[in-house]
Amino acid sequence: MVLELKLRKVGNSVGVVFPKEALSYLKVGEGDVLCVTEGPEGCLRISPAKADFSRQMQAAQDVVARYRNTLRELAK
Repeated sequence: MVLELKLRKVGNSVGVVFPKEALSYLKVGEGDVLCVTEGPEGCLRISPAKADFSRQMQAAQDVVARYRNTLRELAK
């Protein structure tokens, strides 16, 4: 599926309006939370957020911050 989405001003922010087809594909609706993650080659991935996703991401960020130097050495 390829969709072009138009950015629109919403108050002091900018928002995206998803067409019905995209909402149906993602199985989400008004009030649901979407998760945007970085993909390969600078693309972004959009998926429905799971209930414990925020907690898991915070834990991962804490580990990365704590072991930054170790992870940098392992990446060599």
